[in-house]
Amino acid sequence: MPSMGHLLAFGLISFLVIVVPGPSVLFTVGRALTVGRRQALLTVAGNAMGAYVQILAVALGAGALIYASALAFGIIKSIGVAYLIYLGVQAIRHRHALGEALTGGTSSIRPLRVLADGFVVGMTNPKTIVFFVAALPQVVDPAAGHVSTQMLILGVVFLAIAVTSDSIWALAAGLARDWFAQSPRRIAAIGGAGGLAMVGLGVSLAVTGRKD
Repeated sequence: MPSMGHLLAFGLISFLVIVVPGPSVLFTVGRALTVGRRQALLTVAGNAMGAYVQILAVALGAGALIYASALAFGIIKSIGVAYLIYLGVQAIRHRHALGEALTGGTSSIRPLRVLADGFVVGMTNPKTIVFFVAALPQVVDPAAGHVSTQMLILGVVFLAIAVTSDSIWALAAGLARDWFAQSPRRIAAIGGAGGLAMVGLGVSLAVTGRKD
């Protein structure tokens, strides 16, 4: 079990990283604008599950190996980039169907699909891969033993902060969407904007980061 000092230190570091909007936040906002609050919150849950896979990988030693390998890191990053762009394009293509979905009171995207989308984005988020590899080994206490267990516990602290922050973003973006939903033209426009945001996020991830 990490000491209280280690938990507080990691919690503070995590908060500072999380409050700067990254891929998870921008993806969640894009989802809130295109499909609404409920599915944005499901996206947050899926994203957290995907991020915890990264934490498991770091705790077991695989995360450091992935980051050390430019090829492996690039492949994972490329998968995330391609998937974000695909989801953005789909949102743009189907933006005019949003009004019909709102009128019918149901969404055309199944909850499990939304969770899966969030999971893929969370699991391939390069920002958190780098953070976990760099930060987790630095804040554990080797003298306390069970280093892997300490990393898993610290990972839960990170996810608790991230889920809270991302949920606030999802709810705020959902409120903005409610106003746009009063007009089919508005909701089509915001659906297209959300799709463009996801495509732009994918492109920005593709051209930033490691150069090796």
